[in-house]
Amino acid sequence: MRPGGFRELGPIGWAVNRLGARVTGKRDVHLFATLGHARRLFPAWLAYSGMMMPFGVLDRRTTELVILRIAHLRGSVYERAHHERIGAGVGLDDDEIARTTEDPSTAPWTDRLRAVLIAVDELVRTKDIADDTWARLSSHLNSSELVALVQLVAQYDGLATSLQVLRIQPDEPR
Repeated sequence: MRPGGFRELGPIGWAVNRLGARVTGKRDVHLFATLGHARRLFPAWLAYSGMMMPFGVLDRRTTELVILRIAHLRGSVYERAHHERIGAGVGLDDDEIARTTEDPSTAPWTDRLRAVLIAVDELVRTKDIADDTWARLSSHLNSSELVALVQLVAQYDGLATSLQVLRIQPDEPR
């Protein structure tokens, strides 16, 4: 699907796309310019997405590590490129970003991040979390964070699906 312009996106979608392009230094945010075709759905999706990132329950570093892991597991080049930049902006170093491509059960993470990333792998692969994984995860996250993690993974796994199915191409620099 081709990214839309003002006519396809309407004033809200077009304005969000232009603002996103300015912030990211791109000509166009193809994700916004494509999802914006669904004019009534787009503002609600944008608000929901914003409550996951950047205004989520989980801290920003954990959120970005989760998103990077999902992007890796799903082979989402678009999602990965955006969140490598965003992750660096919230303090992730190159090693941490690269480590999201490794098996979290053997990569050198803290116990908390290992539990989170193993849960991410299970959710993406099986759409469930094993009881023993949940128990480890629950020792590091409170109930609000547990719900937020499940919702974050569902959101970005679903976004990876949309990016793939709609064949959304990487954004072009200005």
